[in-house]
Amino acid sequence: MALWVTLLCSLVASLLGGLYLLGAFRRRRANEPPLDKGHIPWLGYALDFRKDSSEFLKRMQRKHGDIFTVLLGGYYFTFVMDPFCFGAIVKESRAKLDFKKFASELVRRVFGYQSVEASHKIIQLSSTKHLMGDGLVVMTQAMMENLQKLMLFKMNSGERERTWQEDSLFNYCYNIIFRAGYLALYGSEPHQGADNKEKANEHDRVHSDELFYEFRKYDRLFPRLAYAVLPPKDKTEAERLKRLFWSMLSVKKSRQKDNISGWVSDQEQSLAENGVPEYMRDRFMFLLLWASQGNTGPAAFWLLFYLMKHPEAMKAVKEEVDKVSRESGQEVKPGRPPINVTRDMLNQTPLLDSALEETLRLVAAPILIRAVLQDMTLKTSDGTEYALRKGDRVALFPHASVQMDPEIHPEPHRFKYDRFLNPDGTRKDFYKNGKKLKYFSMPWGAGISICPGRFFATNEMKLFVFLMLTYYDLELLDGEEEIPPIDSSRWGFGTMQPIRDVRFRYRPRF
Repeated sequence: MALWVTLLCSLVASLLGGLYLLGAFRRRRANEPPLDKGHIPWLGYALDFRKDSSEFLKRMQRKHGDIFTVLLGGYYFTFVMDPFCFGAIVKESRAKLDFKKFASELVRRVFGYQSVEASHKIIQLSSTKHLMGDGLVVMTQAMMENLQKLMLFKMNSGERERTWQEDSLFNYCYNIIFRAGYLALYGSEPHQGADNKEKANEHDRVHSDELFYEFRKYDRLFPRLAYAVLPPKDKTEAERLKRLFWSMLSVKKSRQKDNISGWVSDQEQSLAENGVPEYMRDRFMFLLLWASQGNTGPAAFWLLFYLMKHPEAMKAVKEEVDKVSRESGQEVKPGRPPINVTRDMLNQTPLLDSALEETLRLVAAPILIRAVLQDMTLKTSDGTEYALRKGDRVALFPHASVQMDPEIHPEPHRFKYDRFLNPDGTRKDFYKNGKKLKYFSMPWGAGISICPGRFFATNEMKLFVFLMLTYYDLELLDGEEEIPPIDSSRWGFGTMQPIRDVRFRYRPRF
């Protein structure tokens, strides 16, 4: 009898423990945000969230208001949709709110890289040195030269003909920017003497194209890989691709390249000095590639697409680009050296800046996540204080809460290339409820987790568009082309991608 009682007690204890882990006993405490666990134990709303995060969060906001807690796959996420609270969250000390734990779990799952304590600081220091200030001048020039190598080599070789060429816009933009960025950061084929330079350039063109082809395979798997829901066949393919990139981007192969950027080499050296083994540094190189090149190409696609869809925007931006070129003393004509677009020239393009910022407002949709390390309170703009529970996670989704808010951005679904400028060309301020907003668009994140390479990424996109508008006439094959639907599985991972490509054509202007 005693044995049966013991077994029964053990069974009950196990059952209660399981229910606890599944969240069955979670109750909303005093002053906590509205709690919505859904109807499926442990999973909660995970399936709805993964299917279309944006629509799910809008639905929850309509139901619960600007702050609410939902159960997603065993974790309780408190989403804050009030932009006046963003500053308190992104600036809160790491003793209370920390993004490293979540980020470390994600990069281990997706790239196989086991983060060390110094990883974040190493990335920040190297990015400040090489992707800002004087370092940004060097990297902008490297990007410029590699864009020329990929885009203009036929023109320079005398193969120029003013005939229309057709292509798929998304693939074209992503391909060129990815490859130029890869060569600028990871280095190029070494050569000796001028005779071998073109052979090395051709090797770079072929190698970078092959790399992009494999990268796109991995990029398509990325959302489901991040959510750990890949079917067995795709999981096998993801592991194959990971090993391929660990090999192609390995430390040993990188050291054989010429012109490898200080941004890459400094980080690899710093990791080695912190005791990170070489095989793990190979994986880190893959992480850097995706972080640096996974969003700029898609964003450039949307920018060129919107410019071609809106002739008045294309005309204004092209006139600005031509004016900056003329004032730099450079003239684009057959037989002339390629135009050299410098960082100073890129700083004289307010219309292009606004058009790019407007594009990112429409299509950049990261989710900012922090782990709650201790019980704390959060005050909203109306003065209400909410209690946040240790062990939960706090999340911001600026695309829904600010970037598409019609009070902040009238006609939020419409592309307005000059939205971020006043009539006199100065930067515009944005307001909600009559109060000036600091966070009115957040494509790069914010606070300690803001994208450290945002200035270089901006210059990558601007350089590409600058050259495209300078050298080519561009138009959509279908003048009535509709805006392609976005892939809703990519909400939260950066720049959205279209579910189908768009055909366009281009020809040399001169």
